[in-house]
Amino acid sequence: MQNTLFLHEEILLLALRDEEGTIASAGTMYQYAIGAALLAELLLSKRIEVEQSGKRKLVNLVSPTPLGEPLIDQCLEKLSSAKRRAALQTWVSRFAGVKSLKHRVAQELCRRGILRADEDKVLLIFTRKIYPEVNPEPERKLIERLRQAIFTDTAELEPRTVVLVSLAKSAGLLKVVFDKKSLKSRKARIEQIVNGEITGKAAQEAIQAMQAAVMVACIMPAMMTATISH
Repeated sequence: MQNTLFLHEEILLLALRDEEGTIASAGTMYQYAIGAALLAELLLSKRIEVEQSGKRKLVNLVSPTPLGEPLIDQCLEKLSSAKRRAALQTWVSRFAGVKSLKHRVAQELCRRGILRADEDKVLLIFTRKIYPEVNPEPERKLIERLRQAIFTDTAELEPRTVVLVSLAKSAGLLKVVFDKKSLKSRKARIEQIVNGEITGKAAQEAIQAMQAAVMVACIMPAMMTATISH
């Protein structure tokens, strides 16, 4: 079993309140960040690549070989069985819209002994599933990784950390984890990370493709809110 967490699992861990097991802020765009994280896993494992076609960034299938993680493999299957190529934006939305997305990611974290599946009542009437944290160590390590990336001047970061910082920022999760004032003081550093300036040359292409997916993760909820309000 893989000991390190997948990006979509890391995003959910950051989004969940440790004790309550509920999403930390109604304003966080975590489901789009999870959609973009799933896309990132496919990019980093070289299952897909991104091609610039005019103004659009299209996703090309490179290999349909499963990774052995059910949720990622379901997304890969969606991609490989699609009748035509689609843009990054489309795939982030499709992955974000996978049925029971939060619960599927949480259940895998339960299986690893990091979270516990439970239920509580809302307004004493509605029952909902909650996922309190039972093993804080993985999230502690995750936050330390983010802290090292943002609050030190390390010259090079590995690609997964760069993607994680980008996704956490786009989903509004950095301010859930760190003090807003201290984040403000590291604004330039965060921008450098998000722009892919602090990573090895080999990772540049994946990071650039990811920036587009992260942008979508940021823009989509705003677009949907605007549509609903009209």
